[in-house]
Amino acid sequence: MVTVLRADGLRVVIYLNDHAPAHVHVFGDGEAKIDLLGPNGVPEVVWADGMTRGEVRRAMRLVTLTREILLHRWEKFHGRTH
Repeated sequence: MVTVLRADGLRVVIYLNDHAPAHVHVFGDGEAKIDLLGPNGVPEVVWADGMTRGEVRRAMRLVTLTREILLHRWEKFHGRTH
């Protein structure tokens, strides 16, 4: 697990032994898995556990704003995203 970003009280990680599709795990009070390239090409929450709706919104905002950076990091660890 590599922490690739910290902001707004959240920690965004990519697991080195993870699988496609390109996604990140966001930790706050709980955890959310967010697909970086959802069906419409934009980030999408896969699941969230132990996070409030507000925290999930903050996580989505953070991932959306930094999506290109996160995709670059995913590709560095795992290769092409699609």
